Amino acid sequence: MALQNEPVARTQMLIRRPVAEVFEAFVDPAVTSRFWFSRGSDRLRQGQTITWHWDMYGFSVPVRVTALEPNSGIRIEWPTPVEWQFTPRGDDATFVVITASGFDGTDDQKVARAVDSMGGFSFALAACKAWLEHGVELNIVADHSPDQHVT
Repeated sequence: MALQNEPVARTQMLIRRPVAEVFEAFVDPAVTSRFWFSRGSDRLRQGQTITWHWDMYGFSVPVRVTALEPNSGIRIEWPTPVEWQFTPRGDDATFVVITASGFDGTDDQKVARAVDSMGGFSFALAACKAWLEHGVELNIVADHSPDQHVT
């Protein structure tokens, strides 16, 4: 059976911190590295290409920032399009929606890549919430596949 619609990965989470703080957590690699990737080559800036590294897996990826709207949204290509939307909920909470699309391959591969992407971004949001709300590093990304770590 052929796909009727292209798969899209979407995940969302309420984070009980002000929108400026949550937005900054995804822009500043010094913060993002506390809950998602190991390190980033620079802050996200519109029109810039930076590199994100997951050193435990020996993996890095170039990320091109196609849009950056302070405290509102981020769009990147890595290589597929990914968008973050930040919506304030009062003064002390932010609703974050992450949407990834543009998966390539066969229909089965597209679906598998969308599911995998949704899982990864769900991990990132949950770990971000733990870090920003409670100061706890969950190590969720590193602990997801410990047998895949490089030495």
